[in-house]
Amino acid sequence: MWLNRDIVSISDLNVEEIMEVIDRANKMLPYSSSGHPEKPLSDKIVATLFYEPSTRTRLSFEAAAMRLGARVLGFGALEGTSVSKGETLSDTIRIVNGYSDAIVLRHPSEGAARLASEFADVPVINAGDGAGQHPTQTILDIFTIWKESGPVSGKGIGFVGDLKYGRTVHSLSKALSLFDISLYFISPEELKIPKHIKKDIEKRVPVKETKNLDEVIEDIDVLYVTRIQKERFPDLEEYKKVAGIYVIRPSLLSRGRKNLIVMHPLPRVDEIPSEVDNLPQAKYFKQASYGVPVRMAILDLILRGD
Repeated sequence: MWLNRDIVSISDLNVEEIMEVIDRANKMLPYSSSGHPEKPLSDKIVATLFYEPSTRTRLSFEAAAMRLGARVLGFGALEGTSVSKGETLSDTIRIVNGYSDAIVLRHPSEGAARLASEFADVPVINAGDGAGQHPTQTILDIFTIWKESGPVSGKGIGFVGDLKYGRTVHSLSKALSLFDISLYFISPEELKIPKHIKKDIEKRVPVKETKNLDEVIEDIDVLYVTRIQKERFPDLEEYKKVAGIYVIRPSLLSRGRKNLIVMHPLPRVDEIPSEVDNLPQAKYFKQASYGVPVRMAILDLILRGD
């Protein structure tokens, strides 16, 4: 079921498969800082091809591979590669396919990972494609909720900020709609969740949309904050209209539920000030650290099977 499987969209996984990854990640957690003693992927090479800047996703994938004993090759910038000379994605994938046992791809174009999977014989893992999908981030986010807030079912989960361009929101809200939860989408009109995503989600769980975070802060257990992504806006003036519209301050969190947790896929700009970092609600740095065991689990599953 898992061996050589592509991980392109969270929609390709059902609840049982998501929970299987989470269970495997929990088992990997003790090895995420010291390495797996058996080095089960010592005969594997993982290629990380990052056409967009990345800190957490790229480094956590590379750390995950190395903790399992695999070697890593790839690039984190296009300078010095044949891409800068005009090489197509399909040609790059065909070449790297012959050098590695799995390809981790981040690309600015939505659908790039799906395209790459058509040209690769080795499994392709989508590490983010434009405003599209980010399935491994989704799984680590669910893992974070499970570890830091308990079972996902029964919770109220709010997304605030850039819900239009935020691929983490698109993937995670779809996956969470498979559980018994309530979703709250908080954004300005310009950054509302895409209609087709909302329509799909509403078939399974109740959804509330609002511009006012104060209106729903007492109803949610998980507040998922997103950066207003300047690089996704085709018009700088449109970005300026919404930049800094939501700032998560201690005074706001003090009105929330006792066990409220705050998450963020990072990087942040000014939407969560540093004064929040030491509050018990702040889980975003812990969330980032969970990227290693979750990605260890995914690499282990697709390169070794069940």
